[in-house]
Amino acid sequence: MRLLPRSMRARVTLVTAVGAVGALALCLTLLYAALDRQLWDAIDAGLAGRAGDLAAALEVGDTAALADDPLAQLYGPGGDLLAGSAALPNQRLLTPEQVRQVGDVTLTTRTLRAGEDGGPIPVRLLSERVGPSGGVLTVGVSAEPVHAARNRLAIVLFLAAPLLAGALAAGAWAVVRTALRPVDALTREAAIISSLESDSRLPEVPGEDEIARLAHTLNDMLARLGVAAERERAFVDDASHELRTPIAVLRGELELALDAIGDDREVEESLRAALEEADRLSRLADDLLLLARARTGALVVRTEAVDLLDLAVAEARRLGPALGVRIEASGDPVVVNADPERLRQVLANLARNSAAAGATTVRVQVAHDRETATVQVADDGPGFPPGLLDAAFARFTRGDDARSGAGAGLGLSIVQAVVSAHGGTVSARNGDPLGGAVVTARLALP
Repeated sequence: MRLLPRSMRARVTLVTAVGAVGALALCLTLLYAALDRQLWDAIDAGLAGRAGDLAAALEVGDTAALADDPLAQLYGPGGDLLAGSAALPNQRLLTPEQVRQVGDVTLTTRTLRAGEDGGPIPVRLLSERVGPSGGVLTVGVSAEPVHAARNRLAIVLFLAAPLLAGALAAGAWAVVRTALRPVDALTREAAIISSLESDSRLPEVPGEDEIARLAHTLNDMLARLGVAAERERAFVDDASHELRTPIAVLRGELELALDAIGDDREVEESLRAALEEADRLSRLADDLLLLARARTGALVVRTEAVDLLDLAVAEARRLGPALGVRIEASGDPVVVNADPERLRQVLANLARNSAAAGATTVRVQVAHDRETATVQVADDGPGFPPGLLDAAFARFTRGDDARSGAGAGLGLSIVQAVVSAHGGTVSARNGDPLGGAVVTARLALP
């Protein structure tokens, strides 16, 4: 069973109304109690004044003042009625027992048959000890005006409370409706935006409140998602383009092999060329898979203790003759927790990029500080083109023909993906120590 309405507007209004009703009930109760107390204080103050006047008159022996009072009686210490108002010939305001219980000043409320028709009415009585003998003087006044005022006040408050609660609820509804109107507009516009290919944005909300910040944040998110979608489309386009060339070459070589059946040498050359293109397709597929796993956070790296200097020296000996460049490895022995195969892939990609750019010397420098291990790969080639440096690690990013070579432009993207999977960072620049491209990878020390 659902206790709250589905609409936020209705929920906020309901909560506001319930809270307002509670606060209103508390305030009206306190108001009623305060006014009731003031009424009784006014009556008690009047009784005290009358009792003081009568006590002063009795001290000088003036009992006529007691007889002229509308509601007053004088009792002896034992409770005997000594004198009283002419309006009370046969009634006592206090019983003998009540007289004996009177202290200095005692206030009580009783019901007496003192009405005009002899009916019972509530009276307020003030009793106090007077005289050296310890007699008791009691004065009274009808409490009907107080009771009537209390009843009228209760009726007024009872009628005003629902009206005030309704007004507060209506005001809360109007305020919440006005406050949430921009949210309705944002919802309608968001429903219209059907895909990230659209350049549509949510309407700007004036002001600097939470809803305005929400609209601004959502528009920024849509912009970022649009950029990401555009990059994905570019990635698919670039991947399709890169795959089309080796497939076309592979198809052509196989067709040549078929046409050259009978010429063993021609068939062998065509098949070898086809095998090279198949190897290229395989490497491209592996690279794309690695980048896809890195993007989803699923790139798995196994960690073990690796000495970066030993690894760099071994790769320099292996890659130098294969790439036709001189590779120097030097620095400090540094042990990190990493995947050695992935780190070899990083060094190999960087060395291939340098060789493809026309470099003759590649220098690998290993260093460390208290928290970070650094592997710097520099070459003496032409360096990164000025327009490429900021996007050097983007997928399918290649410079001029001299630097791009025959690669697909994924080498540096893979370097960044592998280093990031190890919790490290990578950066690129041009300049010292050899004047060409410089790529620096940083890994955390264990």
